[in-house]
Order: sequence, then C-alpha cells, then structure tokens
Amino acid sequence: MPGQEGDVIGAPDRDSAGRHGMNPAALSLIDAARLLSAAGGQAVTVEMLEADVAAGAPMNANGTLNLVHYAAWLVREMSSGAD
Repeated sequence: MPGQEGDVIGAPDRDSAGRHGMNPAALSLIDAARLLSAAGGQAVTVEMLEADVAAGAPMNANGTLNLVHYAAWLVREMSSGAD
C-alpha cells in the first residue's frame, strides 16, 4: 500500500524484481548484456560475457550471472593487468 512507513518515494515496488524478472543476483546473459549496455553507455554483448565466462568469470550453478560477483571479478582482472 503506498504511503506506508518505510516506503521511499520514487523507489521501485518491493515486488518489482519478481514482476519484471530481473534479479541482479541471477541474470541470464542476455539480460545482463542488456542491463550493462543500458547502464554503462557502451555496448556489452552476450558474446563478450561468454568470453569473460570462458576466461574465468563466475557463474551461478544455474547458468545465470550475479552482477556483484561479475563486477568483483572484473575489478580483480583489471588490477592484475590481465586483458
């Protein structure tokens, strides 16, 4: 119900992740590519994500991508000087 204590104006509904099927802890590679492209202002393709997975990027057991774990892997890769 709108206006309940703890609600933030302009914040997504509590059930919006379920309604839209977007869970940042379990995204398909297609959804991850779309989200990262939209958020980063640079094209990210499924093929790019598949190449990262082949290079060791972590995946969930069900084949989905956790954006936090993926971001941590990217930072680790960048700091190690790997391409």
